[in-house]
Amino acid sequence: MNDSTPPRPERLVLMNPGPVITDDRVRAALAGPDMCHREPEFSDLLTRVRHKTTLAAGGDERHTSVVLTGSGTAAVEAAVSSAVPRDGALLVVDNGHYGERFQHIADAHGIRTHRLELGWATPVDPAAVERALAADQGLTHVAVVHHETSSGMLNDVAAVARIAHAHGREVVVDAVSSIGAEHIALAEDGIDWLAGSANKCLEGAPGLGFVSAARTAFEGLAGAPRRSYYLDLHRHYTAQEKAQAPAFTPGIPAFYAFDEALDLALAEGREARHARYSALAGRLRDGLEELGLEILLPPGQRAASLTAVRIPAGIGYRELHRGLRAEGFVIYSAQEQLAADFFRLSTMGRMTETDIDRFLAALARTLPTRA
Repeated sequence: MNDSTPPRPERLVLMNPGPVITDDRVRAALAGPDMCHREPEFSDLLTRVRHKTTLAAGGDERHTSVVLTGSGTAAVEAAVSSAVPRDGALLVVDNGHYGERFQHIADAHGIRTHRLELGWATPVDPAAVERALAADQGLTHVAVVHHETSSGMLNDVAAVARIAHAHGREVVVDAVSSIGAEHIALAEDGIDWLAGSANKCLEGAPGLGFVSAARTAFEGLAGAPRRSYYLDLHRHYTAQEKAQAPAFTPGIPAFYAFDEALDLALAEGREARHARYSALAGRLRDGLEELGLEILLPPGQRAASLTAVRIPAGIGYRELHRGLRAEGFVIYSAQEQLAADFFRLSTMGRMTETDIDRFLAALARTLPTRA
């Protein structure tokens, strides 16, 4: 190393909303032994992970989970393409990029939709959901995102579920960026289909998604359309529930890591993890405001795990990212219509107060000097 080479950061802090900084025990679990996925050892691992996932999703003895080797998007697509019947249709509640993703998934599978386009970073209007369902009796399912990660907004999915059930419809919830840290529960909130991911607030490794629902709902897919081969939930459910085996070759190291991460999540508890994330987010947001930076959402609408921040005048996102990366922090750009003006900071994963304080100091050094 010569005098012009910057020192290597002491710790790389991932402030992107997944993959997250994982516990040392989760990373160590990735190095588990080689295993054949058709042997009893993997059957035991799969069964444990499915049970713990259902508990993390707030399920009870009526519920179960199907775990897929794929991202959270794979889980969302599996839920939508499998659950909506041939003669069904989907009400898409869209107030950001991931609400819009529901629309794209439905389009890809030829599912009729009604898109309730509310506008990015606009709270869900329950009355508008009710009007849409009353106006179109052919809508069999409602799709809604719990944590809209494009803005950091937390949507009231329990209210949407109550309205949907009052009209005899089912609800598909994208909980990819919320499960593990925000209040969401299959049984308590009346969620019919919940799609999640291992590598965000559950703090596992990337590579696994899951769908949690009532056992009777999975059984009811027997006569559903086969819109996908790999993402056919009934195929996966039958293999995992009846044979205690995967339908296809799974990402075994990710299962090892998820098994460990679920143990840690269940031991900590959702409320404690929510409090931990909230404390980190509060420390971060206070520091951002002290630096004169603008946060996109008002306090009552923010998730505990993500903050969208306006890019300050006099610097672009790429320069901001480059400067902070050199100091050991990975920040995340906003998406599409927010990308020109905002960036995002996650407080998911094994982040510490020291990480937040170091980040705020690095950010202060990176910002343009005020006149």
